[in-house]
Amino acid sequence: MRTGLVAQKVGMTRVFNDAGEHVPVTVLKLDNVQVVAVRTEEKDGYNAVQLGIGAAKVKNVSKPQRGHFAKAKVEPKRKLVEFRVDKNGLLEVGAEMSANHFVAGQIVDVTGTTIGKGFAGAMKRWNFGGLEASHGVSISHRSHGSTGNRQDPGRTFKNKKMAGHLGSERVTTQNVKVVSTDEAKGLILIQGAVPGHNGAYVLVRDASKRKAPKDLPFPGAVKAAAAAAEENKG
Repeated sequence: MRTGLVAQKVGMTRVFNDAGEHVPVTVLKLDNVQVVAVRTEEKDGYNAVQLGIGAAKVKNVSKPQRGHFAKAKVEPKRKLVEFRVDKNGLLEVGAEMSANHFVAGQIVDVTGTTIGKGFAGAMKRWNFGGLEASHGVSISHRSHGSTGNRQDPGRTFKNKKMAGHLGSERVTTQNVKVVSTDEAKGLILIQGAVPGHNGAYVLVRDASKRKAPKDLPFPGAVKAAAAAAEENKG
């Protein structure tokens, strides 16, 4: 098992395949994604890789976090994420991840936080059909109707589908296809939609329910920290 990537959702567009058909894609950008720390089973009890994305102002970073980034010799990051890996899937601290970590045609899982919709009715939240337009129904056409029985059980069961808060929850979209990658620009194009608003951070992993391609870079596609620093200066 190898590490996933944390990326920023740019938005949606479309590309054309060899047959001339348009394919809707979501564009994900790797904004200087670097390995900030590694967790080992001997020291921490589990194996994991901690990745950081984006650049944070030093004044907005707490003192413990400043020490954490200083130890890794990387600039402060806006977001930190850990991915569990196998013992041989650990990476070098400071290495920058490449978009070629995933390959075109690969199936991946994408995790993000859905767009918050606030308080929503049962029809919008749960796709209820609503009440009839006539036959005695007055005013309450979009209501959810009855929520329970009579004296027995005399209450509304927990988890009953009713009106309430919609969105702003962690969701994983499984088995989506990587259309293409651009290493130079740090872009990954995912077929279809992924959870989250434009600008949100999402996690991309190898699909848990599909067999990984044989030509995947292991433990990951990275650039040396020194080379990445020179590229950023340029």
